[in-house]
Amino acid sequence: MTILQLRPRTAVIRPAGLVDVPAVVRLITPPSPALRSGECLTDDWDQAQRAMRLLLAHHALEEGQVWVAERADGELLAAAVWMPPDAGAEPPHARLGTLFARELTVRPPENPILPAALKKAGPAEPHWTVVTVCAQDDTEAWEPTLVADLLAPGLAEVDAETATAVALTLSARHTDQLRSLGFRHPQHVPLTPGLGVWLTTRYPEQRLAA
Repeated sequence: MTILQLRPRTAVIRPAGLVDVPAVVRLITPPSPALRSGECLTDDWDQAQRAMRLLLAHHALEEGQVWVAERADGELLAAAVWMPPDAGAEPPHARLGTLFARELTVRPPENPILPAALKKAGPAEPHWTVVTVCAQDDTEAWEPTLVADLLAPGLAEVDAETATAVALTLSARHTDQLRSLGFRHPQHVPLTPGLGVWLTTRYPEQRLAA
């Protein structure tokens, strides 16, 4: 197992396992004011968290890479979920349809909003995708050095393939920490009114210029 020690911090970067899935999901705090203020139905948010746990456990950990920054006390500071361009022969929402139907008693939509919006906004060529999330109220979670160490294992594989990478964040300010790693041209991708994600792209030539 690869472990990267962060100095002088007490946090380490390590690959995630099934036991980390609930903690990674907890890092994904409600991004919209409506969710934060409790205006949405609790059942809807609970179901969304269950769906994220299923996606991490049965898709990301099996077909991609999940890395976490963990403090000495066991708390997670941040996580990076990497998915390669050829992850599966069919979209995950279709491949996991039976699992979702059984565990959530619903089937995912045939044309989910997030994949459709990202496909329209992202580069045309095959690319790696990394979703980065952090502890919102911890200033250490998004320090440039920690972010660089967190993304280093995935970027090493991306660079070995001379591939393009797309990073997704929940906040515009988090795109700033990615610039030194070669990610450029941040753009907001709206999903529904008041809800969206930020997308930045790193082409192979931008890696050399970073």
